[in-house]
Amino acid sequence: MNAEKLEDFRRRLIEELRQHTEHIRYDRAAALELSDDGVKDPADLSLMDVNKELALRLGDRESKMVADIDQALLRIKEGSYGICARCGKNINELRLDALPTARYDANCQAILESANGESEHASL
Repeated sequence: MNAEKLEDFRRRLIEELRQHTEHIRYDRAAALELSDDGVKDPADLSLMDVNKELALRLGDRESKMVADIDQALLRIKEGSYGICARCGKNINELRLDALPTARYDANCQAILESANGESEHASL
């Protein structure tokens, strides 16, 4: 991968990192705002608990994305970005365009997913 394309991915990842960090702050703030405001109705309390749990889970998902982005930025710094962590082959740039945090090429990703019995994205 040429230096210009690598720099484009780095800038894109940094922007995504900024966005996900903002989402984490928002989700955690939203969860904290959902405190008991003197509500005593069991249905309202239950709804508040569900909303709080949802906000915290969204924050956890965003935190996972931040970790994946941090790892991708580290791979750029180390010179291993765009190289499959499993087989050592280059990851197709179209795959990286779609998923800039990808650690595996499409073939290795499919093998890992089938080995884990997963049909969704695993350790992309």
